[in-house]
Amino acid sequence: MKTLIRTALTAAGLATAIAACTSSTGGPGSGTPVRLDAVRLVSYSSCDDMLGGLREHAAANVGPWGFGGPPIYMMRDNAMATPEAKADAAPEHSTTNVHEAGVDEPDVVKTDGNRVITVSSGTLRIIDTATRKVTASLDLTKQGEPDYTPADLLVSGDRALVLFQGGNAMYKTFAPQGETRYVLVDLAGEPKVIGTVKPQGSYVDARMVGSTVRIVTRSQPDIEFPPAKENAADPERVKFNQDVVRRAPIDAWLPKVEITDASGKVSKTSVPCERISHPADYTGTSLMTVHTIDLAQGVTEAGTDPIALAADGDTVYGTGQSLYVTSNPRWWSRGVPVGALEDVAPATEPASTKPPVKEPPEETEVHRFDIGKAGPPSYVASGKVPGRLLNQYSLSEYEGNLRVATTLTTEKSSTSSVSVLRADTLAKVGSVGGLGEGERIYSVRFIGPVGYCVTFKQVDPLYTLDLRDPSAPKVTGELKITGYSAYLHPGNEGRLIGIGQEASEKGRTLGTQISLFDVSDPANPKRLSQLFQKDSGSEAEWDPHAFLYWPKTGLSVIPMNTYSANREEVGAVVLKIDDSAVTKVGLIQHPVQKQQGQTYQPGIQRSMVIGDAIWTVSYDGVQVNDATTLAKQAWIPLH
Repeated sequence: MKTLIRTALTAAGLATAIAACTSSTGGPGSGTPVRLDAVRLVSYSSCDDMLGGLREHAAANVGPWGFGGPPIYMMRDNAMATPEAKADAAPEHSTTNVHEAGVDEPDVVKTDGNRVITVSSGTLRIIDTATRKVTASLDLTKQGEPDYTPADLLVSGDRALVLFQGGNAMYKTFAPQGETRYVLVDLAGEPKVIGTVKPQGSYVDARMVGSTVRIVTRSQPDIEFPPAKENAADPERVKFNQDVVRRAPIDAWLPKVEITDASGKVSKTSVPCERISHPADYTGTSLMTVHTIDLAQGVTEAGTDPIALAADGDTVYGTGQSLYVTSNPRWWSRGVPVGALEDVAPATEPASTKPPVKEPPEETEVHRFDIGKAGPPSYVASGKVPGRLLNQYSLSEYEGNLRVATTLTTEKSSTSSVSVLRADTLAKVGSVGGLGEGERIYSVRFIGPVGYCVTFKQVDPLYTLDLRDPSAPKVTGELKITGYSAYLHPGNEGRLIGIGQEASEKGRTLGTQISLFDVSDPANPKRLSQLFQKDSGSEAEWDPHAFLYWPKTGLSVIPMNTYSANREEVGAVVLKIDDSAVTKVGLIQHPVQKQQGQTYQPGIQRSMVIGDAIWTVSYDGVQVNDATTLAKQAWIPLH
């Protein structure tokens, strides 16, 4: 059985691994490592040092089925700058709704005003916004790969990077999943592939500043576990697997990358040991790699200049100078028997004896990379905060500090807090807790020195936080209303927009609500307006890229699906949001489609403003509507 490692490690043997890694180098481009009381940044001095520590850590965590539990089966759901004249001629247009200005995020559609570029079913398409027609397309699927493999886009000038997410290395699946790969496409003239990067592991996320993209992937050691003796007891299986791990070569851990250049030449490399670092506390069962691609230069001989960290990663947040990756590497092991986390019990122990359950700490690890210079990023620091964060909006760097909002859940209750860490060391500066006792965080937004946090169980407390003094953050106001906001977006000055669900007083969700809050007085937040759509939901609740807000006119567009016993309405709701109210303007719907004799209404995923029109995107096509009257102007099928 072939198992990919993703498991928690005990502290046993950790000191040995750290002692073996005493190099003062922080890896290429990193300079002198930061030295902290709780966190020490160390690059491996040799592959022997690295292998010794990783083997022992992994062996201490292997179970009777390898790493983790028995196999899980799941079914998957269906350098060329843009000429200045062209940029000047582009109509005014919206862009992807991103967390930080100047830091682009991957999405299924991009526009520069002159072109709309989409990727769906493995095909990249270019739509001319003047003629409103598809002018070029490029099939990027590989032979035998399903066309529904998820993919996102980043675009700079006439270069596009298509990020195929492939399968999740955590699971075995019946359905074919494709592979993780990053395809660089030249959009000038007829689109063509000019480079492909195929990393080992799974895609996490990416951020682009200027034309430079930083891509985070994670990989687990690839170790073959031969079948154990039939009818062997669990302790015997564990001992057998520990021996396998202790014989595994360093190559099982080193992240691999395969690069194909424009000529079709293929090169295969591994991240060298000296470019792999680790924080003081690490599991050794997961490696996180950061790849760098400058779209203007393409894939060069340097490849992706990767650096790696012996850590896990699942949430990415970026600024113009920093890339943060967070994780709770022990999340999967809650409820795993102690025997799966430590060396096996003595052989005299009866096979039927069940070890007690050991709960891992509920905490979030935070890793920071400096991306302020050209070339590979520099690993700067690692830190921890109690609890788990919701998403990237739970993170915010401001004036040399990182604010992190998390929820800590225990057997008896839950509570949320905001911790402030120094950005250069990730050492704790201050914190404020006690948010939403018995509830969890549903949305967070930091705007300058102010924070907004929504918790929910039965009612929605919207907390306002004063973060001007990072050593003493405090709650300044609280607003209790029914329901909750799952996404918060800044409106005009002193205004905050919330997208979420209305709920009964007992906490049962009732349908989509869009709220306008007056937060001009931090001590007294108020809701000025609410638009409620019964029995409905919006993709914008969990994916901020689906939310469009055009400050110039107050226009807002969000996908919304409404279902009830007598009614089904699928489309995008167009709103007007000013300083005092949220008003519904109308509904945009795409043409009814037919498939296998059945008809259906396409669900709208994204919307954009280009000139005086609203462009909406679904899996089936792109529609153009007048921004004022909502009159339909064009339908552009994508299949």
